[in-house]
Amino acid sequence: MSSPLTGLRAWLIQRLSALYLAVFLIYLLLHFLFWPPASHAQWLAWLRHPAVSIAWGLFFAMLLLHAWVGMRDVILDYVRHLALRLALLGGTGLCLSACGLWALRILYASGPL
Repeated sequence: MSSPLTGLRAWLIQRLSALYLAVFLIYLLLHFLFWPPASHAQWLAWLRHPAVSIAWGLFFAMLLLHAWVGMRDVILDYVRHLALRLALLGGTGLCLSACGLWALRILYASGPL
């Protein structure tokens, strides 16, 4: 039997990550609506700003965390066979880790974090 804190922690992580994702996407929408970059150089200069790089890093971390909690809950709720459940959780973890490494590579390639 799992602790009630585990469910509460997952719920809180899901809600806080969703809040950050929503706020950041609204920021992006407004930023590009009112101040669209005129060139690739301007885009890179904006992306290389330390605050923007950190915000993007947090965005990807929150996105992956949000996806992990959601997929974990679905798998735990609907997959009854233990071996299949473990395989799906492991595969999901590996896929999300690979996506996180890809995002870090992209952020690192755009300039210093």
